[in-house]
Amino acid sequence: VPLQYGLYSSFMGCFVYCLLGTAKDVTLGPTAIMSLLVSSYAFHEPVYAVLLAFLSGCLQLAMGLLRLGFLLDFISCPVIKGFTSAASITISFNQIKNILGLQGIPRQFFLQVYETLRRIGETRAGDAVLGLTCLAALAGLRAMKSRLPQAAPAEPLAVRISYLIVWVSATARNALVVLFAGLVAYSFQVLGCQPFRLTGSIPQGLPAFRPPRFSLAAPNGTVPFQSMVQDMSVGLAVVPLMGLLETIAIAKAFGRAVPGGASPAPLLVSSGVANVLGSFVSSYPITGSFGRTAVNAQSGVCTPAGGLVTGALVLLSLAYLTSLFYYIPKAALAAVIISAVVPMFDAGIFRTLWRVKRLDLVPLCVTFLLCFWEVQYGIVAGVLLSGILLLYSIARPPIKVSEGEVLLVQPGSSLHFPAVEHLRDSVCSRALAASPPRSVILDCCHISSIDYTVVLGLAELQQELRRHGLSLAFCGLKDPVLQVLLSAELEGFQHFPSWEEA
Repeated sequence: VPLQYGLYSSFMGCFVYCLLGTAKDVTLGPTAIMSLLVSSYAFHEPVYAVLLAFLSGCLQLAMGLLRLGFLLDFISCPVIKGFTSAASITISFNQIKNILGLQGIPRQFFLQVYETLRRIGETRAGDAVLGLTCLAALAGLRAMKSRLPQAAPAEPLAVRISYLIVWVSATARNALVVLFAGLVAYSFQVLGCQPFRLTGSIPQGLPAFRPPRFSLAAPNGTVPFQSMVQDMSVGLAVVPLMGLLETIAIAKAFGRAVPGGASPAPLLVSSGVANVLGSFVSSYPITGSFGRTAVNAQSGVCTPAGGLVTGALVLLSLAYLTSLFYYIPKAALAAVIISAVVPMFDAGIFRTLWRVKRLDLVPLCVTFLLCFWEVQYGIVAGVLLSGILLLYSIARPPIKVSEGEVLLVQPGSSLHFPAVEHLRDSVCSRALAASPPRSVILDCCHISSIDYTVVLGLAELQQELRRHGLSLAFCGLKDPVLQVLLSAELEGFQHFPSWEEA
C-alpha cells in the first residue's frame, strides 16, 4: 500500500493503549510480521487493508468480551516459531530487490527468488553500496549495544556521558542510518545526479477521521462488502489471532504477566479497540512491536502513557515533515527492515526440539516450509498437525501393565472417549493371553476425569472378562471418578483405596 499508510497506522494504537493498556512497555503499531500477513489479503488495495483492520478489531473485541482468549493456547510454540522464522526469511528476501535497485520483481517468494537471481546483473551500484553500508553500520551498532558495559554511578562524569552517547546512538541506530542516508541522497540531488532510488513524495497532512469503506469501486463495477469478506477469507481469523499472539509474547518477554491468565481479556480488548479506531484513520491491522517495546523498556518508560509521546511525534511528522521523507533511499529502508527481522529467525529451535521432543519438529517444519508458499496455509497446517498430535496423545495414553497373581493396569493419564478402545484391547489381550488367564485391577490414581463413553467401555470390558470367569476391580479412584462410576451402577462394581488392599 502507499507509504503514508504506515504512518497512519502508527499513532492510534499508542493513544488507545495509553488508556486501556496494562503492560507499561508494550507499544502497538505496524510490525514486519503483521505487514507480511496483511499483504497476503489486501491485494495492494488500501481499502482492503483498512477494512481488515476494522474486522480484526471487532473479532478481537468480541473475543475479549466473551473471554475466548484460551483459544490461543491451541497454537503451539513450534507453529509460532516456524511462522516467525519463515517470515524473517520472506521479509528479508523481499527487500533484496531494493538493496540491489531492481524493479518489477514479483511478490510470490519462489518467483521472487528466481527473478532476483536471474536479473542480478542489472544491479545498480549506488543502491548496492549504500544498502550494504547501512547493513554493516546497523550490525555494528547492534553488536556495540549488546557489548556495552553498564556505567556505574561512581564513574567520572565524562565516562557516563560517553556511555550515554554510545547507548543513544546504538538504540536510535535505525533513525541515524536513515538520516545519514537521506543526507547523502540530498547531497547528490544538489550536485545534479542521483545514484539511488528514493522513497519519493508522501502526502502531507493528517488522515481524515471517517469509517472504513465497506465496498470498493472497480473498473467493471462495485465490489460489495460480502465479496470483500470472501476475498479475505481465512485472513479474518489469521490476522487478529497472530496479532494478539505477538502482543502476548511481548508482554511475557518483558516480564509482565498477562492479565486474565489463560484468557487475556485486557489485551484482547485493547488490541480490538485500537484496530477498530485505527481503521477510522486509515490504519491497517496493528499489534505489539518488539523493537519499539524494547526501546520503551530500555528508556525507562514507567507507564503506558509513554505512548502519548510516540503518537504525538508521528502526528507531527505527518503534519510537517513528510516532505523530508522524499530523499530517503529505498536501499537504506531495506537495510533497516532486514536488520529488524533477521533476529526473528531462530535457528536454535530446530536443534532444541531435536533434543527435547523430535515429534514437535513436524508442525515446525510444515509451518516453516508452507509459509514460503502462502502464510495462511503454513499457519493452518501447523495448527492442524499440532491438534492431531494432541488428539493422538489423548487417544493413546501410556498404559503400564504389571503381571502377577492378577493383572495390574495403570493408565498414565485421564481417560477420554478416544482412548477407551485402546484400553480394552490392551487389557483383554494381556489378561486372556496369560496362562492361566488373570483377573484385572485397574489402578486409577492418575485418572482425574472420565466421560460417558469411557463408562460404557469399562462396562463392556467388565462383561468380556466375566464371560471368561475373570473379574475387574478398581483402586485409587479419585472422588469425581468414583461418583461417576457409582452413578453408572455397574454390575459387580468393586473398588479399593489402593491396589495392595485390592
